[in-house]
Amino acid sequence: MRGPRGFRELLRALGIIVAPGAYDAVSARLVETAGFQAVYIGSYATAASRLGLPDAGLVGMREMADHAASVVGAVEGIPVIADAENGFGNVTTLWRTVREFERAGVAGIHLEDHEFGKHLDVPGRVLSKAEMVEKVKAAVDARQDPDFVIIARTDAGWLRGGGGLDEAVDRCLAYGAAGADMVFPAGVRAPALASVRRRLPHPICAVDSPGSTVAQEEAAGIKLVLYYSLLLYAAHRAVGEVLAAFRTGRDRGAVEGRLTAEAAFDEFIGFPRVQALVARHGLR
Repeated sequence: MRGPRGFRELLRALGIIVAPGAYDAVSARLVETAGFQAVYIGSYATAASRLGLPDAGLVGMREMADHAASVVGAVEGIPVIADAENGFGNVTTLWRTVREFERAGVAGIHLEDHEFGKHLDVPGRVLSKAEMVEKVKAAVDARQDPDFVIIARTDAGWLRGGGGLDEAVDRCLAYGAAGADMVFPAGVRAPALASVRRRLPHPICAVDSPGSTVAQEEAAGIKLVLYYSLLLYAAHRAVGEVLAAFRTGRDRGAVEGRLTAEAAFDEFIGFPRVQALVARHGLR
């Protein structure tokens, strides 16, 4: 089931939820076609695919919400989890951020306490715990659908000068107490999460840990794991290799074996459905 209710049902069910990160509508549909229970759209993939830019605080709320809406529109039966960055403002504007993502049709969002420095070699700046607690409360108050999931993310565990693992745990406890449905100690790998799992009574969201399997991530106590870059990197490599081979050989036939057949792609993208509508309504 899609939407917030579908996501809630997954959270109540046993087992880990694996959400590959889409970068556009086509990749989102591929995630659903492959049989995954949920799909994720993050700022890393959005900045890259929509703007051709790095994930360094350059994407605005409107761009993120619109991109998330295109992902929602591409899938039919699974929930979409979206990245709402730091809410794109303070508590007085956070209500609009939540409402815009709800209107986009996503099942839930994660909000972070990271103010500046993401993916850059500079000391990170994290919002004070008290201020982030108020943001979490504001997000919970702003949602119109009580099933809409609020995930509170802290970057204190991995940012240079962020405070480390104990600070991340402390913040997760505070954010959960403020009403977050899940906590997200970003950048903390599965082995470290396993060591503190008993201290965290809330469902845990995490990004994938290099070198860890899904089974190991589940054993660490993770409920939702976001493979945020998996498909973006796959597409970057595959398209780059096809273009290099085509430029060298100057012969489409030489790369045909790496391409989806036109008929198969037309089926995947929905031409038969449109054709059926044309026939049903007598369009000429």
